Amino acid sequence: METVSTNAAHGGTQGVYKHASRETGTDMTFSVFVPPHADGARLPVVWYLSGLTCTHANVTEKGEYRRLCAELGLIFVAPDTSPRGEDVADDADKAYDFGLGAGFYVDATQEPFAKHYRMWSYVTDELPGLIAQNFPADMDRQSIMGHSMGGHGALTIGLTFPDRYKAVSAFAPIVAPSQVPWGHKALPGYLGEDRAAWRKHDAVALIEDGARVDALLVDQGEADNFLAAQLKPELLEAACAKAGVDLTLRMQPGYDHSYYFISTFMEDHLTWHAKRLG
Repeated sequence: METVSTNAAHGGTQGVYKHASRETGTDMTFSVFVPPHADGARLPVVWYLSGLTCTHANVTEKGEYRRLCAELGLIFVAPDTSPRGEDVADDADKAYDFGLGAGFYVDATQEPFAKHYRMWSYVTDELPGLIAQNFPADMDRQSIMGHSMGGHGALTIGLTFPDRYKAVSAFAPIVAPSQVPWGHKALPGYLGEDRAAWRKHDAVALIEDGARVDALLVDQGEADNFLAAQLKPELLEAACAKAGVDLTLRMQPGYDHSYYFISTFMEDHLTWHAKRLG
């Protein structure tokens, strides 16, 4: 693992790291904030998954999480959103919503994406192992959150591994990719036409199929231009109500899809996670 850069922040350290990934077959970059802590302490870990077009740097530069992570004693990990490199397949038209920067947190089975696009295994297996080996992380206390495509990733991963992640939350998530244009492009492109395979990467479908977590927190801006066509939080609300999942869905007037929205409510989410991480 190569250290790209490290800086002091709120008494802790903010580092950017690069490593050769066995899952993606490429060099992957991720960021980690480690709060101030006593020697020998093991700290809970919050995973943050970013959205379409993003890298680890979007939340690192705009997320406004460091002060509260320092106060609450939380390690904050932000991976990239896709493999990258000259030999990594991209959307044929260089569109923003598929290919580079748009891995959708799945393990692709379709060519030419199957070779590198293994973001599910990278985020749930390989990178946690790297964090456990190199940082003062208590891997028995993990939680996960994300934005947009990353909100989709956080919800589906949290629902799939409810015993691993003590809290799950999202900002403006894609809750039902099987039912919206972004998903209609990404899911068959990465996973093929078998809709049964799609359901494992669709939060609403997972809940319909029996997946459960104790509680979910979702914030959604009412002025989000993707709200009606791509995000559809009402589908998650209906699925949770039918399944008895405790969902707190907060519709925020005047907020759009940007990091102004995320940074405004980041403190609420981290506080919510910290209570559940103990």
